[in-house]
Amino acid sequence: MQTAAPRSTTERRSHAGELLENTHQLWLSTAGRESGPHVIPVAFVWNGSWVTMATYVKSRTAANLRDDPRARLAVGSPADVVVLDGEVSFVAVDDMDTEMADRFAAVSHDPRVMPGFVYLRCTPRRIQVWNGFHEFEGRTVMAGGHWRA
Repeated sequence: MQTAAPRSTTERRSHAGELLENTHQLWLSTAGRESGPHVIPVAFVWNGSWVTMATYVKSRTAANLRDDPRARLAVGSPADVVVLDGEVSFVAVDDMDTEMADRFAAVSHDPRVMPGFVYLRCTPRRIQVWNGFHEFEGRTVMAGGHWRA
């Protein structure tokens, strides 16, 4: 049972930034019209504005995102989570900027040397942060793509 007071929006935003910068594994949830919901673990890097991931171009995840570019990403643990809702765009391997490609390769495989991969870029529209039931209220730190104060 959590006894601490809920963190402020500023504290939660700071925590989200630290977790996104220093963690490199998340759960990626997508859904397709025909295939339904699908969740996979993926590596990622955060640049302060969007999340970069990669997957096989012929994967179920990629097919789902072609049907519907909306996705939900979860970072952390059930006891301390950052959830991002956003739209995912495809970035061809040859079109990924070198800095982000190098950062991604440092935490996972390198799509530049693995045929059949595509980068995924998720731009969050909503971010929620909480570490227990006591933080459900006020958990939204980004709405409509804008950080809350």
